[in-house]
Amino acid sequence: MSEIKAAFKYSEDHEWAETVSDTVVRVGISDFAQNRLGDIVFVELPEVGAAMSAGDGMGTIESVKTVSDLFCPVNGTVIAVNTALIDQPELVNSAPYGEGWLVEVEIGSTAEEAVAHLMNAEQYAAHIETEE
Repeated sequence: MSEIKAAFKYSEDHEWAETVSDTVVRVGISDFAQNRLGDIVFVELPEVGAAMSAGDGMGTIESVKTVSDLFCPVNGTVIAVNTALIDQPELVNSAPYGEGWLVEVEIGSTAEEAVAHLMNAEQYAAHIETEE
């Protein structure tokens, strides 16, 4: 069974959003998604300063099985990318909710408003049951 963090919010595309501060949200992919992908070998992320809208493509993630698009779950501007993933893309597998995070996005509203449209842990658990 996939780990789901109760404090995070989730998109239908399996990205998670964690409130880091009132105006910053950290984004990654869920444990379910990294399990589905298999061994991650490459991650392409947006540039710092890139403007994002919820649902916009923000890069790709490549595993030994496939290449998948990554989607930003919130509106805002990318203020940090996880450069550790350049040399260690496998961090997405080993720590999808920790060291394997993807980007941090500064949002124009409060973080609570920015993630309000996303699923909570219970809703996400029900969502992935339909895909297993």
